[in-house]
Amino acid sequence: MDVSRTPAFRLLVSAAALCCSLALVSGCSGSAPQGGKEKSTTRAAQAAVPMSGEDLQSDYQKVIKDVLPSVVQIQAGNDLGSGIVYDDQGHVVTNAHVVGDQKTFQVTTANSEDTLTARSVYSYPAQDLAVIKLDTMPKGLKPAAFADSSKVQVGQIVLAMGSPLGLSSSVTQGIVSATGRTVTENSSGGGTGATIGNMIQTSAAINPGNSGGALVNLDGQVIGIPTLAATDPNLGNSAAPGIGFAIPSSMVKTVADQIIKSGKVTDSGRAALGITGRTVVDDQLQPAGVAVVEVKSGGAADKAGLRAGDVITRLGHTDVTTITSLTEALAAEKPGDKTSVTYTRNGQEKKADVTLGEQ
Repeated sequence: MDVSRTPAFRLLVSAAALCCSLALVSGCSGSAPQGGKEKSTTRAAQAAVPMSGEDLQSDYQKVIKDVLPSVVQIQAGNDLGSGIVYDDQGHVVTNAHVVGDQKTFQVTTANSEDTLTARSVYSYPAQDLAVIKLDTMPKGLKPAAFADSSKVQVGQIVLAMGSPLGLSSSVTQGIVSATGRTVTENSSGGGTGATIGNMIQTSAAINPGNSGGALVNLDGQVIGIPTLAATDPNLGNSAAPGIGFAIPSSMVKTVADQIIKSGKVTDSGRAALGITGRTVVDDQLQPAGVAVVEVKSGGAADKAGLRAGDVITRLGHTDVTTITSLTEALAAEKPGDKTSVTYTRNGQEKKADVTLGEQ
């Protein structure tokens, strides 16, 4: 199965599908928001009592009423995407592939037909996240509440809010299908090429234009930003129903807080070997590893004794056949983690212990 980003919806032509590879990792991490414990306890108590259809419908309607005013539509050039109001200063968080190279934007809200203007603060393609800032914060526009994504559980009911296919303030419903997914965007077709770990998989419909919007739990808290939708190559890369991916809220907060404070990302939290590499093939022209082209002086690989010309075939217990598979293996790790690198040098297999650096 391939995966495609949910790009900012193209106004004049339909957005091209972006093929991505998918691997499985485990776990999400984050810090709990204030008041989260009390809400979680309330939700658990409610779950002990059978819920009628009317009660569930009432919950949906309350969440939509509370959260939808915090979800905006972003026009970047000829593209449309979505965003979430992050604070009362007018900062809006979205996907990097929504803003692209644009510096100014037109923003509309759920409660008004007036067009607002906004400017780019910083885009971080490595995590496919960006922050823009409204020139004026209109009355009644409130920031969204963000949940602790480490507590997200498979089977939770979620709502996806955004502007799919340019249809502003749209809502779809589903569940959390899995957590801890690692997805790599293809850099062609306007994607960032990012490999993103710990993503939330959801069955809620995610379509072009949903990117940058909100994936919300029934407590009215954002648990992630819808970013990718699966496509099936056997069906001409058309959408594979019920398979979408969202960047977890904890990572969104980590990146957004740094951008707002420093104007850039100062601590990526992304593990790195400190090499430049390329995929190599074997005698059957099959991907067989990553050749080290350059080693960053003082980086993790340098300290472990790797050098240009080595071919990496395994990171820890994960086989490495392509530069993408190496990136995905690193996405499951954190800076400072200790692991091993298996590689060949002059036809001989070697193994080195390595302490991962930061991207």
